[in-house]
Amino acid sequence: MDEPPPRARPPAAPGWAGRAGWPASPAEEDLPPSARWYGTPAAPSRHRIPRGLRRPLLGLLALAVCAGAVAGAVLLVVRVVSAPPPPARVADPAAGVGYPLPAGWRQGALPPVTGFTSAAGNGRDVTVMVRPGEPAADPREAVTGLADLYSRLLLHGDEVEVEDDRAVAAGGWTGHSRTLRAEYRDVVNRPAYLRVVLLTGPGGDPVVVVAVAESDDPRVRGEIDQVIAGIRRE
Repeated sequence: MDEPPPRARPPAAPGWAGRAGWPASPAEEDLPPSARWYGTPAAPSRHRIPRGLRRPLLGLLALAVCAGAVAGAVLLVVRVVSAPPPPARVADPAAGVGYPLPAGWRQGALPPVTGFTSAAGNGRDVTVMVRPGEPAADPREAVTGLADLYSRLLLHGDEVEVEDDRAVAAGGWTGHSRTLRAEYRDVVNRPAYLRVVLLTGPGGDPVVVVAVAESDDPRVRGEIDQVIAGIRRE
C-alpha cells in the first residue's frame, strides 16, 4: 500500500522565520508561544564607526575637553583680576584699633591736633582723628565735655548748635555720639560739621573719634559714618 504524500506546511508569516501549526521542536520548547508561532526576531545589526575615523574623532573630543578647561581657567583669572581691591585701612597701635578708609581717602602723616594718634581724610574738606580715651562712668557727659572743647578749638563758629546727641553701637563697641553744626556770618566760610564719639569695646581702653568737615553735606556724613562703623580692635 502506497504511503500518502507528506502534507505541505502552512506558509510562515511574512518577515518571520517561525512556523505555525506544527509541534514545537526540542529547541523551541523554551521559547514563548509567540516566538514559536512567528519565529524569533532577528537581532538589529550594529553600526560601527569606521576604523579610519576613530582616531580623528577621539582627537576632536580631547580638544573640546581641553578648550572647556582653558575657558574655565581664563574666566576664573578674569574674575580674580577684575575683583575690586579690599578697602584700605588705618592701623593705630597706640589706640589699639584699625578703621577703614573710604574711596579717595588717605592716612595723614601727623594728626593736626595734639594727643591724637592717627588721622585720615580726603585732603579737601574732611578729617577724622582717633586717640585713646579715658574710662567714663557716664559716656554722654564725657562726650558733651569733649564736644565743647573741640568746638572751641576747631569750629570757631558764630553760631553753634547741637544737631544730634545719641547712644551708638558699632562693631561690638558701645558709646555715645554728639554732633555740632557751626554757621558763620561771613560769606566765605560754609557751615561746618563736628562729630565727637566715645566708644568702649572689649579688651582695651575706650577710643575717642573726632570728625570735622568744612562742608556739611550727606556725602561727607556718609563717609564719616563708614569710618566709625568700621572701627575694630587690633
